[in-house]
Amino acid sequence: ILILIPIIFFSHQIYSKKAKENLASKYNSAVINYEVGDNSNVIDIMKEIIHEKDKTYSPLALYFLIDNNVPVSNEEINKFFDILINNINLDKEIKYLVIYKKGLFNAEFENENNLITILNPVINSESVWKSHALYLMAEYFLHKNQKQKAKEFYNQILNYKKSNANILKETRKRLNRDFSE
Repeated sequence: ILILIPIIFFSHQIYSKKAKENLASKYNSAVINYEVGDNSNVIDIMKEIIHEKDKTYSPLALYFLIDNNVPVSNEEINKFFDILINNINLDKEIKYLVIYKKGLFNAEFENENNLITILNPVINSESVWKSHALYLMAEYFLHKNQKQKAKEFYNQILNYKKSNANILKETRKRLNRDFSE
């Protein structure tokens, strides 16, 4: 047993490292193929990588699809976000960042209830991403010409002690410019 345990442990580490290298290779090959114009199976490869539920390459694959406007439905992109959020053991702040990015992605086409539902875990946290999520909601309501709701979110940013300095600065500018009487 004393000999078997270290052998199993090191075998598992070697297997995990090899699997990670294969995933990295698959991701890099897909990106290179896309960049040279071979888009034939990029979507399938990126979907496969997302379903591998890897802390590093699954988010990269999703962001690649979004950033390059690869034709994938909004519904499917949201399912991929849910895989990252619910099925991968991400660090807490990284998870909040993914939730925030899901909110950003959905801000253009979701209604306010769905957007708030998406962002609630971040808004109700003490995360470094909280002020970003509050600002997104404030801008969303301002864009919808719902100034009172927007002002409430801007005020939450002002009252949050850990607000990002740039977000705080932009919030003050916005309040002075659009809400001063």
